[in-house]
Amino acid sequence: MSLEAITLSVDAMGGDYGPEVVVRGAVQFLRDGSEDNENVTLLLVGDETVIRDILTAEGAENLPSIEIVHTSEEIGMCDHPMQSVRAKPNASLVVAAKLVAEGRASATVSAGNTGACLVAAIQYIGRIDGVARPAIAAPMPTATGRPTLLMDAGANVDCQLSHLVQFGILGSVYAERVFGRSNPSVALLSNGEEDTKGNQLTKAVRAALEAAPINFIGCTEGNHVLDGVIDVVVCDGFDGNVLVKGVEGMASVAISVLKDVIAENPDQPILHEAVRRVAKRVDYAEIGGAPLIGIKGISIIAHGRSNAYTMMNAIRAAVRAGRSGVVEKLVDAGRIMSGGASS
Repeated sequence: MSLEAITLSVDAMGGDYGPEVVVRGAVQFLRDGSEDNENVTLLLVGDETVIRDILTAEGAENLPSIEIVHTSEEIGMCDHPMQSVRAKPNASLVVAAKLVAEGRASATVSAGNTGACLVAAIQYIGRIDGVARPAIAAPMPTATGRPTLLMDAGANVDCQLSHLVQFGILGSVYAERVFGRSNPSVALLSNGEEDTKGNQLTKAVRAALEAAPINFIGCTEGNHVLDGVIDVVVCDGFDGNVLVKGVEGMASVAISVLKDVIAENPDQPILHEAVRRVAKRVDYAEIGGAPLIGIKGISIIAHGRSNAYTMMNAIRAAVRAGRSGVVEKLVDAGRIMSGGASS
């Protein structure tokens, strides 16, 4: 049976390494032979001449699953998010969000300016009614290979109690629908598992999450986030972003040390296999990107340093989310939360 047809808008100009990486990733996705790319159309948004040149170089100029949406503006990685979205309505990441808002695409993918992606998604795609603060949900690598969803990974550095409770509810819905987790477990990030640990906000949030309609299992410490036994971990965007960057740094150190060991022992194939397995388990390129949860559509935000492989996986993540029906379930959750949401 054929999979549901789905169209994605891809910001072809975003990211540290420019359109070549994004376009190559899109082509790789369409050619990888998996069922994910069945009945998928990619709208590559950006400078048409640049995109066509890259497609030609890749021998993909006639791929029927790719369409180009020309734009004449770009938002740089260091541009001010709010100001740049307002000043550049024809920027690639803004137009990519507008295509979702207009119903021409079901999801959007960008490795561009994260703040601008947030602003464009909220301004054009819109928040789900009842959701106070959309959050970036970072799928964290774990020891079991079963990603843990970290809510929030950087969208909201200052949070109220109600925001954090909503993160737990929204994250639970996403983990169930997109990751296929049954009755997903939700934990609150703290400096200890005991009831007495945490600041005043953490203690209050813990009590509120215990009363929420989710499978709340209590508090967890940062060293247990990567164990692979928790489905969703709730925190504010400040702590979440620090944790994500710390994990990325530690992963880089681990891979670097292993490569040094290989260089000293080049005739040990088991070491090469160990590095390959570690890299596959901890590399953010395997996950592709983080969804912005709480908007009326799918927006996958990829790392600014994404390569073509990362972009391929970010597109895959958007396709799977788009086909999961998660937005409708999140809208239902928003209705339930609407009585107590605050801005």
